[in-house]
Amino acid sequence: MTAFTTVTLEVPDPAAASAFYDAFGLSPYLSLRAAQSPTDGFRGFALSLVVSQPGDVDAFVAAALDAGATTLKPAAKSFWGYGAVVRAPDGAICKIASSAKKDTAPVARRIGQVALLLGVADVKASKRFYTGRGLAVARSFGGKYVEFATPSSAVTLALYPRRALAKDAGVPQEGSGSHRLVMGGDAGPFTDPDGAICKIASSAKKDTAPVARRIGQVALLLGVADVKASKRFYTGRGLAVARSFGGKYVEFATPSSAVTLALYPRRALAKDAGVPQEGSGSHRLVMGGDAGPFTDPDGFVWEPASA
Repeated sequence: MTAFTTVTLEVPDPAAASAFYDAFGLSPYLSLRAAQSPTDGFRGFALSLVVSQPGDVDAFVAAALDAGATTLKPAAKSFWGYGAVVRAPDGAICKIASSAKKDTAPVARRIGQVALLLGVADVKASKRFYTGRGLAVARSFGGKYVEFATPSSAVTLALYPRRALAKDAGVPQEGSGSHRLVMGGDAGPFTDPDGAICKIASSAKKDTAPVARRIGQVALLLGVADVKASKRFYTGRGLAVARSFGGKYVEFATPSSAVTLALYPRRALAKDAGVPQEGSGSHRLVMGGDAGPFTDPDGFVWEPASA
């Protein structure tokens, strides 16, 4: 499966589910079809919506509840930001979250990212299974989290431990029967080790359009001596965290830039690049933002964005 392209939910009432996801704002990201198999308890996946600020979270939650969803976790602040979890009328779990802790713009129901989070028994084994079918890994943190590169889909595909995903959603991890979830790609059909079904998304076996050099994402990876200390430095200057994995990786929300900013341990970044970590002198890199000018703990220079 060199490409992950579609997400289909199997629902008891496709017309009712369509009305719900239209009202909620997820319709552009999903396909629906009638459920054929029984299910009970946690279905082993969640849909994650990342938005810009707490007011946007509240707006999506209100829309979901008005359309018939139920609350699993009410909106609340946490260490990483602000979020809530709801259950759609068809049973699908939806998490709405923002790394920001206060509003900085008028409230708007705009989705920054949608991720399909699969709760799996063994993250490392499932990673091997999917990479063996052609998916490229975008981020990997041992047995805790794996995110795949999905340039052909508006939805990101990621793996979590099943127990951790259920806990994050506020539900028991037990469940049986169908996941009521079908993913589409170009190497199916197959069923993964946890029972998630992947189907063939296209019958084409050759290119049907001109080859194009299209970039899905550009990230600036800063190799730093202490990821946690650099994270504190940057959040202290107003940057909001989009993803954080302890001292291994931090990614910031950068809605005003076409480039994502992230922190890696310097040694790990050099190893990943295939070069020695030693270096001296200028970084020959200048970043622009609205809190500059300053130099960060690793010598990276920021200047005012208007400069």
